[in-house]
Amino acid sequence: MALSLLSYSPPSSSSSYASSNQFLLVNRFRNSFSNNSNLCNSTISYFPRLGMRGMRSEIMRRRSIEISAVVAEAVGVGEDLPEDYGERFPKKDPSSRKRAGVLLHPSSLPGPYGIGDLGKEAFRFLDWLHESGCSVWQVLPLVPPGRKSNEDGSPYSGQDANCGNTLLISLEELVVDGLLMNEELPEGMDTEYVKFATVADIKDPLVAKAAERLIQSRGELRKQLEDFRRDPEVLDWLEDAAYFAAIDNSLNAFSWNEWPDPFKNRHLSALETIYQSQKDFIDIFIAQQFLFQRQWQKVRNYAKMKGIKIMGDMPIYVGYHSADVWANKRIFLLDKSGFPTLVSGVPPDAFSETGQLWDRLLQYN
Repeated sequence: MALSLLSYSPPSSSSSYASSNQFLLVNRFRNSFSNNSNLCNSTISYFPRLGMRGMRSEIMRRRSIEISAVVAEAVGVGEDLPEDYGERFPKKDPSSRKRAGVLLHPSSLPGPYGIGDLGKEAFRFLDWLHESGCSVWQVLPLVPPGRKSNEDGSPYSGQDANCGNTLLISLEELVVDGLLMNEELPEGMDTEYVKFATVADIKDPLVAKAAERLIQSRGELRKQLEDFRRDPEVLDWLEDAAYFAAIDNSLNAFSWNEWPDPFKNRHLSALETIYQSQKDFIDIFIAQQFLFQRQWQKVRNYAKMKGIKIMGDMPIYVGYHSADVWANKRIFLLDKSGFPTLVSGVPPDAFSETGQLWDRLLQYN
């Protein structure tokens, strides 16, 4: 049907004939497409290796080409196209359109204290993406990096796959929330590279102070914190993360596998002991996570308003010294003593003659 229509040409002796029949011809073509399932089936058979989305896009592309060819032959030389010409094409599938974006971890944004954060520079970056025609921001993992094995701030060496990196909390935003005073802010630090240990020394005490003031406050923000703590989806990971951080803070050990057995194996009596002795630390830890999630949600909402999709990311593997492994040992490849039996890496290739040892745990399938 499509080929016969494409081969049609109106008689050259009568331009008025071509003009009067152009609508009939296109309508016949459109009806044949909507009513003839064989045409669609034959089109699909030419693309056996495409997925359903690929086949759908290819069919729509061919429809557009064929409709254009029919209209071009049906319209006389020098005549205007029909007013509804543009409406005769199949609608484009929004999910298949091409998009442009930028990969940038928030720590690489300009920041006044040696690191980018979720403050005004994040919003300026979203404005720039919007104005430049980009529609995607890939952020890389936002998890807190480990601090005991020379991870040096790597987002792929996280201490918890669900928590946020509190070094990304904007101190200026905490001033806006009334949790810090302007005079408490440190002097600016202009560096080419992030010095994570230095940044932690500067920001950790101030973020903790803001969290403590939030806990002691009364009002809407405190109510939001309580709602955050009671959210079932948050409790699934927040409680384990808080206990892990509290034990890690109270013991001078390289990893959880060096903890005393009651802590290492999560005995209820040991967890109750750590809760009683580290309650203030646990409360502050949870409040810090709330502050991170609150600032991150503001960034996400602004991105949505600007039409920017945020492409999230999580570490390919979690770190060994992490709440994830400690609380879910049964799903990782560990021996009876808790040591990894296999770790991740890649074999030698063009990038590395000796391969790469990532030293990250593997999970059972």
